[in-house]
Amino acid sequence: MNPTRRQFIGQCCAAVGTTGILSTLAQLRATAAVTSIPSGASPPSTAAAVPADYKALVCIFLNGGNDANNLIIPTGSAYNAYASQRGLLALPSSNLLSVSPKTTDGRTWALHPGVVELRTLFDSGRAALVANVGTLVRPTTKTQYQAGINLPPQLFSHNDQQVQWQSSVSDQPFTTGWGGRMADLVDALNSNPQVSMSISLNGFNNFEVGRNVAQYSINPTGGAIVFTGSTARSGNDFARYTAQRDLFAGSNPNLFAAAFGTLTKDAIASSELLNTTLAGATAFQTVFPASNLGNQLRMIARLMSVSSSLNVKRQIFFARLGGWDLHADQVDDVDRTIGAHANLLSQISRAISAFYDATVELGVAEQVTTFTASDFGRTYSSNGDGSDHGWGNHQFVVGGAVKGGDIYGRMPDLTISGADDTGRGRWIPTTSVDEFGATLAAWFGVTPTNLPLAFPNIGRFAKPNLGFL
Repeated sequence: MNPTRRQFIGQCCAAVGTTGILSTLAQLRATAAVTSIPSGASPPSTAAAVPADYKALVCIFLNGGNDANNLIIPTGSAYNAYASQRGLLALPSSNLLSVSPKTTDGRTWALHPGVVELRTLFDSGRAALVANVGTLVRPTTKTQYQAGINLPPQLFSHNDQQVQWQSSVSDQPFTTGWGGRMADLVDALNSNPQVSMSISLNGFNNFEVGRNVAQYSINPTGGAIVFTGSTARSGNDFARYTAQRDLFAGSNPNLFAAAFGTLTKDAIASSELLNTTLAGATAFQTVFPASNLGNQLRMIARLMSVSSSLNVKRQIFFARLGGWDLHADQVDDVDRTIGAHANLLSQISRAISAFYDATVELGVAEQVTTFTASDFGRTYSSNGDGSDHGWGNHQFVVGGAVKGGDIYGRMPDLTISGADDTGRGRWIPTTSVDEFGATLAAWFGVTPTNLPLAFPNIGRFAKPNLGFL
């Protein structure tokens, strides 16, 4: 009896692991984009160094909406207003990590005590902050917001704002992400790549969806393992694996089944190639934290170390950390410097710092730029135990090429009901995702002529390059 399509997918995914396959299923139109090696071919050597003209972008998406109002805190005379408006969320001034940005609007700032490592990178000029970034259709004033003019649809909705952040085109239906569009534009720099230049360490994402380059999703431990039980290529597990591989390689008159089989076969081949290549990679002296994000960034560093063997000179990586939707229990009731938000900030600070150290060890710190992104910011005022969905948010950019030690863009007027507030301290973004992403794209190698192809709305905004790279 022939299985139904649902049975076919379920049986195959259970057999070979869903991590690398389901992300590709979401892009059946991009069947040819996942690269495989010929049957019986030898894996590439891992002896070559990272190419001299190599560049990589690493997106760290903070799922749920990071409350960056407690990442960058006003100090001096503005602190009392912060403490009053934030209520129980306000951090004690004595614990804050002071910073001295190179440029200032007269206000002074400090960082959350949980980001010690990021503060060190900021002070050393290897990290910058980009203020009040968010999804925008056009530059927007409070009057326009109140009139409902040119607003991104479904503001304050997690799913919608995640898609719009990762696509950068808030006024159009989602088709591709700005990471995917960048990959399409620069993939020609990769000569005969052995795997896709777009790699996700946390499942399918909209950011890396391209028209020609398909994202390749792997685990923080490597490519999906297609047989278990024995390290030897023998026994029942390997027999099942061989049968599955032969099944996927066979012809099928059903278009969907044939596409699924081709994608699965290519994903298996890519995983085997990747795992074999990584097995020969040099171990890092850098010690990564054994955290969710630490494990993702460690694998990204390992992939960079074998980039020459995989024939890639441009790579885009996606990592993700959830848990930021803190409507409750955001801070500890007794010690506000600890709690759920502090734990998350500490995790990204330690993981990003270790990752930067690994790029120094590889000799590619100048060639790798890491940046954070998140659904949206959160309300300045508390809901009594946490914060609610906001709009504009602050982001970190880290790397050897970053013109660090400064805050780029304009910090909002931190006044409830003030000029930048749509209500409860939901700040109207003063920097668009387009401007933020275009600055990264220009450094990555997207030409000024092609920049509108990566960011179709960039012409609506004043600063296509914010200057942090």
